[in-house]
Amino acid sequence: MKVPMTPRSYAALRDELHKLKGSRPELAHAIEVARELGDISENADYDAAKEKSGMVEAKIRDIEAKLAHAQIINPAQINNPQKVMFGVSVKIVNMNTDEEKVFMLVGADESNVQKGLVSFESPIGKSLIGKAVGDIVTIQLPGGKTEYEITDLFVDYKDESEA
Repeated sequence: MKVPMTPRSYAALRDELHKLKGSRPELAHAIEVARELGDISENADYDAAKEKSGMVEAKIRDIEAKLAHAQIINPAQINNPQKVMFGVSVKIVNMNTDEEKVFMLVGADESNVQKGLVSFESPIGKSLIGKAVGDIVTIQLPGGKTEYEITDLFVDYKDESEA
């Protein structure tokens, strides 16, 4: 199954993978040093080094799988969006308070609510996908359900990895 992600997210994962693979010699050295300290059956340093190495290898496999299944969608190539979809920014207005929020729908690895990046798989993302300007959506938030009107759809994507 293909997993949508922006070019920025793909580049970040690729960079993290490169960094993790580059840490392998250091981790192997730490295991060797710990092994030389004596009996490995009661060697906390050896156990810690092996555990850290195992966690790094698991992370490497996870990132490799994500990259292998990536479907790169460049939001900059989306023209005049008519519906909320991956890569599109959406302006919503709280129907009770008139508070405006703007979110861009991205993949889970790139999501950061403080920066306005919301996973298309999150409850907010799922509520917005497929909707158009003028639609009213009910979003389940920690404080309860809130109604929002979609007031604008646009593309505001800058890929710093290409700069």
